[in-house]
Amino acid sequence: MKHIGISTNCAMNMPLERALATLEPLTDLVEIQCDANHSLFRHASVPDRFDLRYTIHAPTADGNIAEPFERIRQASIEVIRETAEIADSIGAEKLVLHPGFCLEAENRAASILALHKSILELGLLQDEFSVRFVMENLGSMEFCFFQTPDLVREIRDAGLGLALDVGHANLTRTLDAFLKENPDHIHLHDNHGISDEHAACGTGTVDFSRVLSSAGNATLILEVLRLEDVMPGLTYLESFGL
Repeated sequence: MKHIGISTNCAMNMPLERALATLEPLTDLVEIQCDANHSLFRHASVPDRFDLRYTIHAPTADGNIAEPFERIRQASIEVIRETAEIADSIGAEKLVLHPGFCLEAENRAASILALHKSILELGLLQDEFSVRFVMENLGSMEFCFFQTPDLVREIRDAGLGLALDVGHANLTRTLDAFLKENPDHIHLHDNHGISDEHAACGTGTVDFSRVLSSAGNATLILEVLRLEDVMPGLTYLESFGL
């Protein structure tokens, strides 16, 4: 189980130092969710206190790389730049990015254009850093982009990697299609195909046998919402011979 990483999402109620101390006995790889208590803008020195490898999930609470209002889009790119600087300082292997969203239907075309622009800029920005940028597919909420693999070629052409969230893909019925794209990074959690539960692996309808047999060299990160779901999930995944 040591080579399956764990997201700090399961311990967002804890200070980052306590969360890392809690997860360190369970894994050698932790993905830091860079929001709230775990913001690396406030706690950049904390990861160096642990003998862990890291990936980072860029902030999700603010910012939108698909925002047509250019000043907000640029600010969102700048947050990613600053997160990448911190990622390099702690030797993080991957930086997970969200593809943005559009809340107003009448702005969707302009929002899509903004997203295309951001993908190109992020590809260039990645060249300034050692950390690999990977873009994550989102779930079934209609205002979210990247629910199907239609952006994968564009993302790869820009030099970015693919982060497959299997729970999100289960909601959009696109798991097999995304697995065919050879993801670079995989978020592991479960649901029943109705809502984004981020539940323990093995408690829902995600086909983890298919996921793990197709994972290749992708980084594997357990991304559940509750600390008590970590060990059941790891034990279930271990049953596949990991």
